[in-house]
Formats: sequence, C-alpha cells, structure tokens
Amino acid sequence: MNKQSLIIFNIPVLFNILKEIKNTFNFDLFEFRNLKELDNIDEVKYGNYLILTNSKIPEYFNSRSMHMNKSPEKINDIVEKINVNLLKNKFLNQSEIIINKFQLDLNSRTISYKNKILKLTEREIDIILYLGKSNNSQKIETLQKEVWGHGAELETHTVETHIYRLRKKIKETFNDDKFIISTEEGYKLS
Repeated sequence: MNKQSLIIFNIPVLFNILKEIKNTFNFDLFEFRNLKELDNIDEVKYGNYLILTNSKIPEYFNSRSMHMNKSPEKINDIVEKINVNLLKNKFLNQSEIIINKFQLDLNSRTISYKNKILKLTEREIDIILYLGKSNNSQKIETLQKEVWGHGAELETHTVETHIYRLRKKIKETFNDDKFIISTEEGYKLS
C-alpha cells in the first residue's frame, strides 16, 4: 500500500492552509466534516491514512489519528508530525491484512471489524491466513500438514476442533456465522 492520505477532520482553516502547499507533500489531502464520512473510510481509496483533528472521534480511530493542540504551531512542525505519523502507520499497516470485511492484525493477533476486536491465538491466525490464500476449499489433511506440520496419515480432530472454536468466537463477537464455510472438500473463507 503506497498511497498515503491526510484527512483533516473539522479544522477547515488548517485544511485551507495545507491545500495551498499540498504540492510539496508526499500524501494526498482530504477534508471530512462529519463522523459518517470517517466511518465510511475506504482503505482502497485512501491507503495509509492519518486523521488530523482537534475534535472527539471514535476510539477505534486512535491508531490512525493525530490530535492538534489548541495553541498555534508552526506549519513545518505540523507537517513533520504528519510525516512521522504516516510512517508509523505504514509500518503498522504492513502487519495488517484485509480478509473479506475483516482486518487481521498480525502484530496484536486480533481480527476486527468496525469497532469490534477479537483476540486470536497464533494457530487461529495461521488457519485464517492459509484459508485466505485460496478461493478453493482446503482439505482437513492439507490443513493438518500446512498449518500444523502433521502428516496427513495422523488421525486427529485437531483441525475440526480449532475451526469449530474459531467459528464460535467469530459468531459471538461479529455475529458472522459464514466466515469459515464447510464444504464437501473441506473448509474455505466466505
């Protein structure tokens, strides 16, 4: 994800100042004025984005936001802070993977959607990543071999048990019972 965006939220004066000098930035500049716009941020359109504001915004944007002081600052200092925060976000985003409507964070071992977050085990992340690599169903034996490193000849219900528990956690947290689908061939992500 190479695209970077700065979203100015409810600071029209700062947006107008930055708009005048935007050709010197290595990021795109946008202005939002209501929370609904924030909730509909599309990472495909905005890429690695940072929200610059002095207003209260939902907590789930904390890692993607920078709050301005009420006191005046030099524009060079503001731009430097923006660039530093965009670099931090870019590093963090390298560990984030979008799978369907969910965001999988490899660093914190969580899966999230909107403002709900679910902690996962390392094995659950491995299952999701492996299933996410293919549109085809994966056989239980393949999952045993590729995710657990066991030979296909082992008789075990480990895969079924882990997938059952993972489905249950996702259903309870996100009310989604179709994230992992059972097929005649095995399992796949919806």
